[in-house]
Amino acid sequence: MILSIGHTKGGVGKTTLAINLAIARANQGRDVLLIDGDEQRTALIFTDLRSELLGAPGYTAVSLQGAALRTQVRQLADKYDDIIVDVGGRDTGSLRAALTITETLLIPIQPRSFDIWAIDQLAELIQEARELNDHLRTMVVVNAADFQGTDNDAAIEAAKEVKGLEVLTTVIGRRKAFPNAASNGQGVTEYNPKDVKAIQELESLIKYIYDR
Repeated sequence: MILSIGHTKGGVGKTTLAINLAIARANQGRDVLLIDGDEQRTALIFTDLRSELLGAPGYTAVSLQGAALRTQVRQLADKYDDIIVDVGGRDTGSLRAALTITETLLIPIQPRSFDIWAIDQLAELIQEARELNDHLRTMVVVNAADFQGTDNDAAIEAAKEVKGLEVLTTVIGRRKAFPNAASNGQGVTEYNPKDVKAIQELESLIKYIYDR
């Protein structure tokens, strides 16, 4: 599967999800290619840190932007079990290129008004992309979810109002295990002490993406 994780808004946690999905799938025995399509190259920086600390990342990582992303992914699609593309943060050529070749677009949103409002802009790009990629599947996941209050449910209900998007009831909580693991070059499924809830949430997301 070609999975892209993107949004037209930054700060939604897409890179955190991308690296954790890549690590979890690689540890399940999958041959994974992680493509950093973001100009900040955070996923690639993390992979360099992981290599320094652990010896090998366990997956292949490259940086591709713009039209090169579309061209190279098409050429590499048959060589890997999973391709995960970290892209977006704003409306870029890389995001538009990814939408034309990806099978599934995962859209992280935080339960904040600005994140929810930005979905409308992304939905317009998705509609345009479907003219070239009519099999594009899109799903919204609440990321860095609150542990109390009604903001998570409100975000889910607001996202459901946007036509053409699948909205997951699974949420990823705002848990320290994610940044703590990343600072050690690890995914949350590898990091000790184990955060059982963080692992369960990530595994639930993986199951929803790949088992359906």
